[in-house]
Amino acid sequence: MTTTTSAPTRPTLYIEGPAFWTPTLPGWDAARAAFRGEGALADPPVKRPSPQVLAPAERRRAPDTVALALEVAAASLAASGRNAADVPCVFTSAHGDLAINDYMCSTLANDPKMLSPTKFHNSVHNAAVGYWTIGTGCTAASNAVSAFEHSFASGLLEAAVQSACDQEPVLLVGYDAPSVGAVTSVTDSRGLLAVALVIASEPSERTVAVLDWSLASEDGKAPAATPPRSEAAKSLAEINPMALSLGLFESLAHLDDGSGDGAGTPVDLPVSASLSLRLQLRPFARG
Repeated sequence: MTTTTSAPTRPTLYIEGPAFWTPTLPGWDAARAAFRGEGALADPPVKRPSPQVLAPAERRRAPDTVALALEVAAASLAASGRNAADVPCVFTSAHGDLAINDYMCSTLANDPKMLSPTKFHNSVHNAAVGYWTIGTGCTAASNAVSAFEHSFASGLLEAAVQSACDQEPVLLVGYDAPSVGAVTSVTDSRGLLAVALVIASEPSERTVAVLDWSLASEDGKAPAATPPRSEAAKSLAEINPMALSLGLFESLAHLDDGSGDGAGTPVDLPVSASLSLRLQLRPFARG
């Protein structure tokens, strides 16, 4: 017999500034419309973003992962109305920059003296959050998280716990990019996808959803993520590990459309081989 157990619901949190970017849905407005069946995918897909947080020279040199992460981070903070310099952040990625790591391994194997110092410093997993804190002057706490296919859920759990414990808003940014070269035999990451949001311990004038959250497990059964529902989200289901965020962002898209899809069914995100992060979204009632 399989039984489901849930830990007590944690302190209620609040979501601000959802941000989303992939070449076929470049921005939260486009993604929100497509998830509601009110918009189409971009055709042809757009080129990678050009985050204005970076100086022009840095913008040109930055790898795709950094450009992607900083684009959604800046969009989320702008929508939340908060000062980036003051907001702690959690950046999460399953792989970091696979293209640069493929270059690193190939160069070390074939001609190690030709290894580029610039490429090297972009290969570390905290490169994106480093660019962000330097570019925005952020001196608040920053974390870089990786948990393979559980990376988005692990990052969200980290941000939620930090916000609840410290009673302050926390920026969450999740991103991944395509695999290239020999590493494609190990992980099949197919494209660019990044998401971001601010999690706060108190509501504000920019709050878009109320978040109740808990940890749940099913005896004898591996946890499964809530599958995407819209055709737009299904088209992204296997793009890269950040696709596990789609259930949450679809629910955010539907919160105010009267369908009940956003406020009804819980969203489950596997955080380990035996544990899920269970999310329940509710519209924020103002006034």
